Amino acid sequence: MMDTKHISINDYDYPLPDERIAKFPLKQRDHSKLLIYNKGAVSEDIFYNLPSHLHSGALMVFNNTRVIQARLHFRKETGALIEVFLMEPAEPADYERMFQSTGHCSWLTMVGNLKKWKGGDLQREVNVKGQSIILTATLDQSRTTLKSGGTNYWVDFKWNNDKVNFAEILDAVGELPIPPYLNRKTEESDKTTYQTVYSKIKGSVAAPTAGLHFTEKVLHDLDAMGIIRDEVTLHVGAGTFKPVKTEEIAGHNMHAEYIVVHRHTFEHLLEHECRAIAVGTTSVRTLESLYYIGVKIEQNADASEADLHVNQWEPYDLPHNDEGLVLVNGQPVTVEKSIRNILQYLENNNLEALHTSTQIIIAPGYEYKIVKVLVTNFHQPKSTLLLLVSAFLHGDWRKVYDYALSHDFRFLSYGDSCLLMP
Repeated sequence: MMDTKHISINDYDYPLPDERIAKFPLKQRDHSKLLIYNKGAVSEDIFYNLPSHLHSGALMVFNNTRVIQARLHFRKETGALIEVFLMEPAEPADYERMFQSTGHCSWLTMVGNLKKWKGGDLQREVNVKGQSIILTATLDQSRTTLKSGGTNYWVDFKWNNDKVNFAEILDAVGELPIPPYLNRKTEESDKTTYQTVYSKIKGSVAAPTAGLHFTEKVLHDLDAMGIIRDEVTLHVGAGTFKPVKTEEIAGHNMHAEYIVVHRHTFEHLLEHECRAIAVGTTSVRTLESLYYIGVKIEQNADASEADLHVNQWEPYDLPHNDEGLVLVNGQPVTVEKSIRNILQYLENNNLEALHTSTQIIIAPGYEYKIVKVLVTNFHQPKSTLLLLVSAFLHGDWRKVYDYALSHDFRFLSYGDSCLLMP
């Protein structure tokens, strides 16, 4: 097996001129181009024809997370502009409870222009439903901790109206965090175009962009084709934009991302021999993490949900057999056994859904367990997402990217799509 940790990120570089990065989406999102990789052969089509390329009866899994307006701007009396970028709920730590908070809450954040925030509170006036509210932000250095992938600053928020929740405040003054590589300011249109049509659960700071091409018509056509649709939730962190800056990927830290998977998804997986079509790399990270979560339960049926967190290098450090299955007490844990373990865990703990987190990095050397077909966009050079695609295509990623570069495909978040069937 390849020593994944020693992969050189420079081997995953390609020329991406700025003019090939789509700054805005197409007016009709399902009119994007679709590159098709089928067992080594490359062709193209239009995205709205995607259903015709899939097998009837297959299971397709979407990430239903919704992007929040995570950037908050405050101006100090000195005139200095401070940006507070919400990364992860701290108190309450649960996303749903966080957005319903009234009066106060705390987040782990990134802070832009931190040097100018020399203690003291930041304040701004917010108009919510015709009411003027004062929002106050306080940096708590004592609770700021080094988190995986960087420093997250603990910021306490307070506001002087208990009838207004934090979700309403964000809707009123927060700015949608479009990717930095678009090199432009957020526009009003992004509030719609940078969300999938099936987004439901607030919490991401970046969109699961492979889903941006889907329209209600495409979803209807999938249903008509007999494709079974299911949804998971992975709240995409800012780490998805974080370039790999170390020569070897061993030095790169993945951010933890929170996942929620309901009982029906595990049942669907068992009905489909634990094989799925993943829409986007976030769905991949969620589905592939499930196998390792089931392995943890095999090792300890009484583990807490926090104990089920999948660490970055776990898939590589655990003992595996030649088929890529983890050995527990010398016996391989099949994918089916792993999924059944999670279902039993939910049953034992009277849970409708699994709530945990993952830092999984998928790179060449990784053996896919559940995802057999992938719908995704074109990713940045030297990114962990490109590593994920390379692992999926058994190293054949350049064929896909060379074709896309030479056939006028648009790249990155608002760019075109590809269907990968190795």
